[in-house]
Amino acid sequence: MAKQSVKKVVVLGTGGTIAGTAASAGDNIGYTAAQLGVAQLLDAIPALGATLGGRAIVTEQVAQLDSKDMSFAIWQQLFSRVAHWLAQPEVQGVVITHGTDTLEETAYFLQAALNPAKPVVLTCAMRPATAVTSDGPQNVLDALAVAMHPGARGVVAVCAGAIHGAFDVQKVHPYQINAFSSGDAGVLGYVEEGRLRLMRNWPVAEAGSAQPTIETIVKATQWPRVEIVMNYAGATGAMVQALVAQGVRGLVVAATGNGTLHHDLEAALLAAQRAGVKVVRASRCPNGRVLGQSGDAIADSQGLSAVKARVALMLALMSA
Repeated sequence: MAKQSVKKVVVLGTGGTIAGTAASAGDNIGYTAAQLGVAQLLDAIPALGATLGGRAIVTEQVAQLDSKDMSFAIWQQLFSRVAHWLAQPEVQGVVITHGTDTLEETAYFLQAALNPAKPVVLTCAMRPATAVTSDGPQNVLDALAVAMHPGARGVVAVCAGAIHGAFDVQKVHPYQINAFSSGDAGVLGYVEEGRLRLMRNWPVAEAGSAQPTIETIVKATQWPRVEIVMNYAGATGAMVQALVAQGVRGLVVAATGNGTLHHDLEAALLAAQRAGVKVVRASRCPNGRVLGQSGDAIADSQGLSAVKARVALMLALMSA
């Protein structure tokens, strides 16, 4: 009888607050991010073995940075390593330790570009590893529980016991432990003492949008330039005009309310669109989505926030 291979969970490190250190254990904000390796983080969690339940764990340091400095090059590296590990039959799921600042963008990018059939779980911390009450270790254990859950699939984020889908997750607080929300979509579920309580089904990729191939993403030397502008009282078209002059290929506008725009900004966006620039409207409201109508001059973001609509537009331009 053939020997059955041991199931594995892969943990990829990218830095962030979860790997940060401060001079004082009482300092929760004056720390330096991305100081500890992912193997060090896991070695410091006594309950790790019990959580794994006999599964093997593989760690890999993909990057080491504060996620405010996330780059396309690191996205490519991370994308490549996630795709590699997901293709291994013995790998049950992948966990990624990540900074909180751009976690929602990385989560959406991986979901949109990979649409994985296995779970890819991003987790993080709001307090550094040296804090008296660091939240990182429990978040890692919760993320592992999600990655090992039967039937789990797709890219999710796990923070403060809540499971957020990649399409909905957003950072909503600069300091609190429960800094993430799924808005009015609601969380996917909760991790309670290592057990999952699901509130809705696992996420699947939205149909109808062409995505670049894995090879296209990995080999891209230059990503399409897409920028975000915002509508506000007294908005003008000056920023749009400057970006068009610089050769921008796409623009996402964080519009007010249900996609409304100051007439000067709208005129500049329509002119940019006529010049061949792809333009998309998102809402700057934290909840809800732009409800488009047939005949709208500028397309809406299909419920994505401005930062995620930017990623979606870059991928669409890359696959064009």
